[in-house]
Amino acid sequence: MTEPISEAELQRRLAQLEAKGLSRLLPSADMRRAAELSLEIDRLKKEKNAVVAGHVYQRPEILAAAADFTGDSYRLAKLCAQAAADTIVFCGVRFMAETAKLLSPQKTVILPAPEAGCTLADSITAADVRALKAQYPGLPVITYINTAVDVKAESDCIVTSANAELILRRFYEKHPRLIFIPDALMGANLSQTLGKTPGKDIILWKGSCVVHEGFNAGVIRSYRSRYPGLKVLAHSECPPDIVRESDFAGGTSGMLAYIGKTCAAAYMLVTECGLGELALLDFPDKKFIAMCRLCPYMKLTCLEDVAAALKAPSPFQIIQNPPAETASRALAALHKMFELAG
Repeated sequence: MTEPISEAELQRRLAQLEAKGLSRLLPSADMRRAAELSLEIDRLKKEKNAVVAGHVYQRPEILAAAADFTGDSYRLAKLCAQAAADTIVFCGVRFMAETAKLLSPQKTVILPAPEAGCTLADSITAADVRALKAQYPGLPVITYINTAVDVKAESDCIVTSANAELILRRFYEKHPRLIFIPDALMGANLSQTLGKTPGKDIILWKGSCVVHEGFNAGVIRSYRSRYPGLKVLAHSECPPDIVRESDFAGGTSGMLAYIGKTCAAAYMLVTECGLGELALLDFPDKKFIAMCRLCPYMKLTCLEDVAAALKAPSPFQIIQNPPAETASRALAALHKMFELAG
C-alpha cells in the first residue's frame, strides 16, 4: 500500500515547481494538484524504471512536473534511445512515440493519449508513397519526420525541420529532382530557399499541419508597428508568406536557441502555444508577444494520464514494434539522416 504524501513533502514539491515558474501559468489550486501528481509520478517512475519524455508543445505542467527531458520529436527519440530505462512514457503524438519505439525496440513505449494523432502524419499513407514512386520512378523520396513508420519505410531519407535544407542540398548534388513529403508548406519554403521549382525540381505532397497552416502575415506586420524591436520566429511548417515576414524560421529547438543567444525587446513565436509557455519558463526575464494556436492533439495529455499510464497502461497505450522488414527499412532512412546531417 502506498504511503500518503505528507504536507511537508507536498510543500517542498510546490516550492520546486514555483521555482521553475509554473505558478505563472497555473492557478494555485492546479499547482497543488500538479505537485501531488508529480510526486506520485516520481514514485511510479522509480518503481517501473521509467522516464517521461515531453514534447515542447505539451501542457506546461507536463514539462515542469513530470518530464525527465523535453525537446522536439527528433531530440526526444534520440534521448529515449539513450535513456537507461525499461519504460518510456511519451507525452506527444503517435508518430513521435512510434519513432521512439523504432529506435528503442527493446523498451516499453507508452503513449498516454493513444488518440493523439497528427494532421500532417495522417495526410499520407505508405500506399500514397508507393504511388508517387511509380509516377516518378528513380526520384529519391525525402520524408519529414512527422510521418508514420510505414511511410518512413518507403523513404530514402528522413529529415527534420532543423536539417531539411542541409540534407536536400546534399541530395541535389547527385539528383536533379526529388520528392519531398508530406508537408507542402515546408516544401514550398525549402523550394524558395534552394531556388527550386515545385512540380519541376521538387515534387510535393498536399499535407499540412492544422496548427501552422492558418497564421496571418498581416498580424505580424501589425505587431511589428506596435512593438519596435520585436523579433518574429516562425516554424518552418508555416506558409511562405509567414516565413518571409519572420526574423527566423526553423524548428522548435532552433527557435529556443535563437531566443537564448539574442536580446530583443520582445519575441513573437508563430507556432503551437506550448512553445511559448515553455519559453516563459526557460526565459523568465524575456518578453513574449502571443501569436499561437493550440494543437488539439498535443493538449490531450494531462498529468492524470501520465500517472495512470505508469500505473497500469492499457493495450491501446502501448506502442508495438512494427513488422521486422518495415522497421529495418524505416531505420535505414533514419540512419541516412544521421549520416548526412552529422
